[in-house]
Amino acid sequence: MSRVALVTGGTRGIGAAISVALKGAGYRVAANYAGNEEKAKAFADETGIPVFRWDVSNYQACVDGIADVEAKIGPIEILVNNAGITRDAMFHKMTPQQWNEVISTNLTGVFNMTHPVWSGMRDRNFGRVITISSINGQKGQMGQANYSAAKAGDLGFTKALAQEGAAKGITVNAICPGYIATEMVLAVPEKVLNERIIPQIPVGRLGQPEEIGRVVVFLASDEAGFITGSTISANGGQFFV
Repeated sequence: MSRVALVTGGTRGIGAAISVALKGAGYRVAANYAGNEEKAKAFADETGIPVFRWDVSNYQACVDGIADVEAKIGPIEILVNNAGITRDAMFHKMTPQQWNEVISTNLTGVFNMTHPVWSGMRDRNFGRVITISSINGQKGQMGQANYSAAKAGDLGFTKALAQEGAAKGITVNAICPGYIATEMVLAVPEKVLNERIIPQIPVGRLGQPEEIGRVVVFLASDEAGFITGSTISANGGQFFV
């Protein structure tokens, strides 16, 4: 029977592309979402991928949501931590609420999702944890001290947990996308995209969500079993580590 993959924030943008790519590769996929019921239902109707609603910043909600997925689909063997939010502000104007909301979702949410599935992965001697970080977690970004801190934290989490999972057949990796043609990025004025953003990208274009999906499919596969603790930069050459 095919393996079960759970994608957080899996009904929109990069997450939707990841969910679809994993389904296309033969996985049984569940897509988590936090709030947009209408878009989640449309995604489920279009793709046939079941959707489950909970807030990854709430640990007990994650425990309960994961239990629901496993009861209906099966034990989660591939976890993709994709859910994320932004609350951008220059630091001198950033509020504690803006800081805490981003850290709670983008960093603590990764713990909240990974912790409940970890024991099962250890027991089965197989697991894949793939976290979607960001180019801004690698290089920082003005106006995103909260987001950059959270996404950099995801990379430290990945490197540490990879060392714990290796002997149990669990790989833990991160992907750092650059500018991807999602709804959020495409909402940026065309002049700004063409004059300020795309010129920074050596390949001369935005990335496509499906390109991130293909990286996830590879990292989830048995063939990627020797890759762990790694950060894959998918940014069109904009930033090198």
